[in-house]
Amino acid sequence: LELIARVKSHLRRYTALGGALDAEKVGLYKTGSLMIDDERKEVTVDGEIVKLTPVEYKILLLLTKNKGVVYSIDEIYENVWNEPSFNPENTVAVHIRRIREKIEIDPKNPRYLKVVWGVGYKVEDI
Repeated sequence: LELIARVKSHLRRYTALGGALDAEKVGLYKTGSLMIDDERKEVTVDGEIVKLTPVEYKILLLLTKNKGVVYSIDEIYENVWNEPSFNPENTVAVHIRRIREKIEIDPKNPRYLKVVWGVGYKVEDI
């Protein structure tokens, strides 16, 4: 009993002093029922694993890590492909469409991956 009391006391002090790890510091990103585990390179929606290509994963991770931030098509391309963009509109749009088909219930009315007309794309913080 004394050992249990000591452990609880240490845990209480550790948490109170801000020692508990923030989920995003360990590579877990969540919005609504969409979760990305960057350590495992795994995406789940409603607890179901979603299979994404490496490029789709990088796009979704970029946008989910920065929820609410609008990225232009050029910014997405340059961040994911690590090279300057040259007319990337169709390339990025096709990948966004494929991601939506995999993570959204209704890809035509997305909950997570939103377009900001004339600006770019963002992941909504739900």
